[in-house]
Amino acid sequence: MAVRVGVVGCGYWGRNLVRVFHELGVLCAVCDVDVALATEFSSEYSVPSLEWVEILEDSSIDAVAIATPAEVHSTQALQSLQAGKHVFVEKPLALHSYEAEEIIALANQGERVLMVGHLLQYHPAFLALRDLTEAGKLGRLQYIYSNRLNFGKVRREENVFWSFAPHDISMILSLTGEMPNSISAKGASYLHKVIADVTNTYLTFPSGVNAHIFVSWLHPFKEQKLIVVGSEGMAVFDDMKGWGEKLQLYPHRIGWREGLPEPEKGEAESVAIEQGEPLKIEAQHFVDCVSDGSTPRTNGAEALRVLKILEETESILAEQRLGGG
Repeated sequence: MAVRVGVVGCGYWGRNLVRVFHELGVLCAVCDVDVALATEFSSEYSVPSLEWVEILEDSSIDAVAIATPAEVHSTQALQSLQAGKHVFVEKPLALHSYEAEEIIALANQGERVLMVGHLLQYHPAFLALRDLTEAGKLGRLQYIYSNRLNFGKVRREENVFWSFAPHDISMILSLTGEMPNSISAKGASYLHKVIADVTNTYLTFPSGVNAHIFVSWLHPFKEQKLIVVGSEGMAVFDDMKGWGEKLQLYPHRIGWREGLPEPEKGEAESVAIEQGEPLKIEAQHFVDCVSDGSTPRTNGAEALRVLKILEETESILAEQRLGGG
């Protein structure tokens, strides 16, 4: 029996979820507080526009995809699980870890699929990068850094770290397979005194791996880049490049000559990756998990780990604003 998915929130990002679930043949309803917008998508995709309570009460709807403002994610996820629905929710899962823990517990209790939209974990280039690291092509991981920069979209409900960094945190945790034992951060606010527009966050891991995340929505051009440095090579995932250049492998390493480090450069090579829309791959993964009961790659536990780093970094930034660091 085919999975039936209702999408809640048809705005800036939700409209993309509506499209991909329709393309997968599982879209059965749309919902939005803007009735005119919901009606527009209802007409375009030939599915009913329902009120939120109707989504919850309709037993024919197997799963709910939530793309509403972040402050209502936890409430709507809990209500969906209480109604017996499987849940896909855009990042973040919640604004507080205790809320996320409650959602995870309810999903486990009801044996419902809970998946969070950490989109880049489904990007073919990142999957290939993860395969490279797991196969030892880069040697021992040493340093990871990411730049997620753009001119906009400026938000007022969250700072740039909450808005941009969850994807990078998720990828870094996937590559390291561990939580950091130390976090430090610096932020700067230019448009509003309490909302950071630029942040640099530094993570240290028990294995010795270090990482940093640079995010800004006050940057002259768009950049989305993840760089992984290992003892035997380096890799660059640049999502602004064409498919043939998105993932580059640099076989650089440091050799030693008479006790002195000496760079040994190799020719960069493009890594072949299978093209595919990350959002559609992500949506298909959710549908597959609902169908066969498997655990999503970005499940509640993974989202909670990301959320804890967001919370700790936010606490550090808040102390700085108050003059404590």
